[in-house]
Amino acid sequence: MTGKLPSGATFASFRLPLATVAALLLCLSAALMALCVGQYPLGIGEVWQGLWRQDHALEDAQTAAIVVWQVRMPRVLAGLLVGAALAAAGACYQSMFRNPLVSPDILGVSAGAGLGATLGIFLGGSVLLVQALAFGGGLLAVAVVLLVAALVRRSDAVLVLVLAGMAVGTLLGAGISLIKVLADPYTQLSAITFWLLGGLAGVDLADVQAASPAIAAGLLAMVLLRWRVNLLSLSDDEAQALGVPVRTMRLSLIAAATLMTATAVSITGVIGWVGLVVPHAARLLVGPEFGRLLPVALLLGAGFVALADTLVRSTGGMELPLGVVTALVGAPCFLLLLARRSSRD
Repeated sequence: MTGKLPSGATFASFRLPLATVAALLLCLSAALMALCVGQYPLGIGEVWQGLWRQDHALEDAQTAAIVVWQVRMPRVLAGLLVGAALAAAGACYQSMFRNPLVSPDILGVSAGAGLGATLGIFLGGSVLLVQALAFGGGLLAVAVVLLVAALVRRSDAVLVLVLAGMAVGTLLGAGISLIKVLADPYTQLSAITFWLLGGLAGVDLADVQAASPAIAAGLLAMVLLRWRVNLLSLSDDEAQALGVPVRTMRLSLIAAATLMTATAVSITGVIGWVGLVVPHAARLLVGPEFGRLLPVALLLGAGFVALADTLVRSTGGMELPLGVVTALVGAPCFLLLLARRSSRD
């Protein structure tokens, strides 16, 4: 015996670091491209000058610094933060519910945030009030779902949660539709529509700073609980037999994922498909084990949203809603991933 590992085993041992490095390079490349592309195009050298030489005497360097720091950097940071949050939440939900078709809004968080923001716009509130109502609406919607699931005592807790989320989401969607009917068609209706379609146009550095602690807290909880998430893929009885407090663990993970999703949606509006498609792509690269899946999904999600927002800003005079672009890109990618998975099975 030579003691050498088979080529397949060698590749498997490097699979996670290779995928992580590739996802990190994608994320960094997407961020750099986002800083370069726009109505005022910048080269890599000009971006570098804008980043590190803000007090440079040359007028071009000063202009580059203004474009980089005041115009593009807030959108880039927000895109990276929101993409990472939605992808991580999606990966957590899919692993926890043992269902690859689950997305972060399965428990009604996006619908609740949408109703809160719609109400804030309808009442003529400030941007801060709209964001606060969106955040509170998302958390409240999930709290109602958990309450309904607690009142309906059945052996299949996951099924009850999903069905309760669908029912609550439908009711919240009806509330959004009612407010849209009552809203002023010349001012409020367009604002409501664009918020529900998502976008980074109105995000500034203050929004990023306000959202970062909540998203970081949710991500920290996922990292600390990452080894137990895999046990939730078993049946509740099997997980409890292994010493896992299933109910407490599931509630903790739902709270973490909901906190991240509600925070992201509150500053950008509803951006769909990120939490559904990106975890699938990450799973193809590193497998279903959550400890390996989380960092790759997080980086891929950040890069995906940054690239999508760059495409949004490159469409010309009128800026498309970011949620439309993620749907146009995400839906075909999702179909391809499903086709590839079915062919492998």
